[in-house]
Amino acid sequence: MSDTSVTEIGMQAMLVAAKVGAPILLTALVVGLLVGMLQSATQLQEPTIVFVPKFMTLAVVLLVSGNWMLSEMVTFTRALFDMVPRMLG
Repeated sequence: MSDTSVTEIGMQAMLVAAKVGAPILLTALVVGLLVGMLQSATQLQEPTIVFVPKFMTLAVVLLVSGNWMLSEMVTFTRALFDMVPRMLG
């Protein structure tokens, strides 16, 4: 097992983590920005108002893209397990 293979596995892991986390993070960012703009327009500065819309939209995103996220993680894990015999032998 060389340094390049370890670096390659690390890069693949970070890429999968970014792909799987992107829908949730981008949705939370957009909803937080929209609610923040609405709060500043109405001058209603209650910090707890943003939680309910974020939780609702994140639940919808998880329902819609959860199957794809799980599939991506299982594919990556299987690829890692397939690499083990080649790296050890």
